[in-house]
Amino acid sequence: MRMLINVPETVVADALRGMAAAHPELTVDVENRVIVRRDAPVAGKVALVSGGGSGHEPLHGGFVGPGMLSAACPGEVFTSPVPDQMLRAAAAVDSGAGVLFIVKNYTGDVLNFDMAAELAEDEGIQVAKVLVNDDVAVTDSLYTAGRRGTGATLFVEKIAGAAADEGQPLERVESIARQVNENSRSFGVALSACTTPAKGSPTFDLPAGELELGIGIHGEPGRERRPMMTSGEIADFAVSAILDDMNPTNPVLLLVNGMGATPLLELYGFNAEVHRILAERGVAVARTLVGDYVTSLDMAGASVTLCQIDEELLRLWDAPVNTPGLRWGV
Repeated sequence: MRMLINVPETVVADALRGMAAAHPELTVDVENRVIVRRDAPVAGKVALVSGGGSGHEPLHGGFVGPGMLSAACPGEVFTSPVPDQMLRAAAAVDSGAGVLFIVKNYTGDVLNFDMAAELAEDEGIQVAKVLVNDDVAVTDSLYTAGRRGTGATLFVEKIAGAAADEGQPLERVESIARQVNENSRSFGVALSACTTPAKGSPTFDLPAGELELGIGIHGEPGRERRPMMTSGEIADFAVSAILDDMNPTNPVLLLVNGMGATPLLELYGFNAEVHRILAERGVAVARTLVGDYVTSLDMAGASVTLCQIDEELLRLWDAPVNTPGLRWGV
């Protein structure tokens, strides 16, 4: 095992200590595993809280800051955070305007955020929840009932975060987050398996010369395994799978996301193929984001996410954001 770590047992704590050292604009509670905007709670502002297993960086801790999340709760690698973390985060950021939980559709995350919402409401914190379930590759998996939550999480957190920073009420911020999720679809491809620190070996067997179409962000199996394909062929498969499930009549936001070990040289080439295919299908692209945003440790591969937008959603997407993992307009 070749990893830049001390021991597997302290990987998350070590990363949080490093994040605290690099980002003084955040309050990082290493012991309790909570990352909070230093200026929280912001008076009159709806707070956004998300979280999930570590290993998907910059999701979610890298998206804490003005224009996105108020707080994030990192679990162990590929393991849901616990309700106490979520409750602590909600209490730290609640200004009295309410808290929106943004939850990827993985069974552990859903159960723990539901429990945390009940605990928060017992303490007088108004909570709403939005479930992200954008992956079109499979309906059920080892980790989920229904569709998995993947790349659209970034779109939900960014757009709902902008609405919250404008001072929009909880009901409206929740409605916008739901609209973004309902208008989003994703599809991912693995060129290699990922390796968790605890296991020290690939999480699944992917023979040389083959790829997995439709993987999840934990390396869950996809639709099928095929011999290696060209970038254009992969793009055609991924975009076709998405457009088979949605029919955009408005322009879309496009995320071409690296899974953690794919060079930008390859991602930009893949992005060119995705744009070509969308143009051939008559889908207009309003904005494009390329890079590692919702990763799976050291997995080689990529995912494509489309979100159909209107003028308001585009305005909120373009609004300033200032987080470790996403920044513009500031």
